[in-house]
Amino acid sequence: MIPPSLPDFPWDQLAEYGARARAHPGGIVDLSVGTPVDPVAENVRAALASASDLPGYPTTHGIPELRTAAVAALSRRHGVTGVDPQAVLPTIGSKELVAWLPRLLGAGPGDVVVIPEVAYPTYEVGVLLAGAEPVRADGLTQLGPRRPAILWLNSPSNPTGRVLGVDHLRKVVEWARERGTVVVSDECYLALGWESEPVSLLHPSVTGGRLDGLLAVHSLSKSANLAGYRAGFVAGDPELVARLLAVRKHAGMIVPRPVQQAMVAALDDDEGVARQRERYAHRRLLLRKALRDSGFRIDHSEAGLYLWSTRDEDAWTTVGWLADRGILVAPGTFYGPAGRQHVRVALTATDERVEAAAERLAE
Repeated sequence: MIPPSLPDFPWDQLAEYGARARAHPGGIVDLSVGTPVDPVAENVRAALASASDLPGYPTTHGIPELRTAAVAALSRRHGVTGVDPQAVLPTIGSKELVAWLPRLLGAGPGDVVVIPEVAYPTYEVGVLLAGAEPVRADGLTQLGPRRPAILWLNSPSNPTGRVLGVDHLRKVVEWARERGTVVVSDECYLALGWESEPVSLLHPSVTGGRLDGLLAVHSLSKSANLAGYRAGFVAGDPELVARLLAVRKHAGMIVPRPVQQAMVAALDDDEGVARQRERYAHRRLLLRKALRDSGFRIDHSEAGLYLWSTRDEDAWTTVGWLADRGILVAPGTFYGPAGRQHVRVALTATDERVEAAAERLAE
């Protein structure tokens, strides 16, 4: 039984539309979730297998090689400097951290946690699990005199693909430090900038050379197709990471040792990230053109794995229109009231399925 304070799982509402899409003569093209479909790199699979005969318990903090690899990848790929390997903590994917972070940092009744106006549902769920108050806001002026315990950022955004610029990020950091607010940035799509270059919250141009009060959440699900491995990490303020580590030790929130070894290989493999990026770029071009040619407008979507699309009608009407063509997408209402006229179209389908969707949209 779901606790009364939590919403129902949104994707359960798509069952009827999924059945309609599967009834299409050419089968379903499922663009409703961001599940990777491409192969896991051989070097990553080999690394996983190399640690398969280690019967002891893994460490919650992760092997030193993993933390070092994460710091190096942040530096090479995103220009992040000054992160101590001790201030890196592997997580069981990123979703569990999003869901439990307010609770793990001590937020509770009477506390406010800010989430984006249009946001992945787990942000709100995590606030509710902690017993705190979620407030949706994209601008600091919307918060008035409030002093939030935590402020979530998500750039590039899921679902909108919106990217927050350096000036915006810096202002948020300065505002939060004046109020003792922890800023947490979900950066799972940071490597997937298309029309603008995303910047990490931990970049020196944002932090001013200080990491206090800042955390960045990363995932290997999209960049390395490791969704099935549940491989992510959080990095930033050493004191905050130490607090998370202390609680996670008690709670048994531990990334399996073979997965930690696979993460090292994936974090070292910049060429693999580039190959995956090329796949998504190709699919994005096909879908974007097909959607526009069939009367959709695409808003934001300058980065990430989704096309935030609209026909200026109720989102569920659009979901039904696409389902009748064998294409399943997610309604924007899953992500908050402001998404009521948009749908999220994922790029995570095979080339063959993406081409099939483009052909159906052109009919």
